Amino acid sequence: MSAGEENIATPGEILGDSSQFIAGKGTYLAPNGRNIHASLTGQRRLVPPPPDSAEKHSLWNPSLQRLTVEVVGHKTRGAVPEPGVVVIARVTRVMARMASADIMCVESKAVKEKFTGIIRQQDVRATEIDKVDMYQSFRPGDIVKAEVLSLGDARAYYLSTAKNELGVVSAQSIAGATMVPISWTDMQCPSTGQVEKRKVAKVL
Repeated sequence: MSAGEENIATPGEILGDSSQFIAGKGTYLAPNGRNIHASLTGQRRLVPPPPDSAEKHSLWNPSLQRLTVEVVGHKTRGAVPEPGVVVIARVTRVMARMASADIMCVESKAVKEKFTGIIRQQDVRATEIDKVDMYQSFRPGDIVKAEVLSLGDARAYYLSTAKNELGVVSAQSIAGATMVPISWTDMQCPSTGQVEKRKVAKVL
């Protein structure tokens, strides 16, 4: 591999010997002081020493002119929630007038950053909004399918489950089993038969 040559390196992969290369960005030197390993996945690259470096001026011994080996990570931006898109989120907290959730997926794409969503009482369902009981709609740990309404306060997105196909898609019972939906408002534990209230997403 010559200077400027690039290829893919994976974490832990040996990139070379410290007698030949200098460990650069995205690499680390093994405890033995010899092997240089990649610390992340990315493009492996060899960088020649700068003109004013001691390495460059070692003309009397060309073997001392070591190249720097580095690994440059891929800068890929994950999916970002936008108004109108459907997201999958995990409920983290339920309060009297709202529930908060961590957004895990935007449509079918996983997010790379942390996004918080808030489902307000008025956005749980389309009818009888004043009768919505948040504690009978969601529980911490529930996986919900929701639509992004807008970017709310404190970097939290307002989410809605008001459509029939939106709501809880997966939930664990108190006994720890994955519950089965038996109506739009009830899920049942297959182990104990106990019924728990939820705002259930209609399976299309």
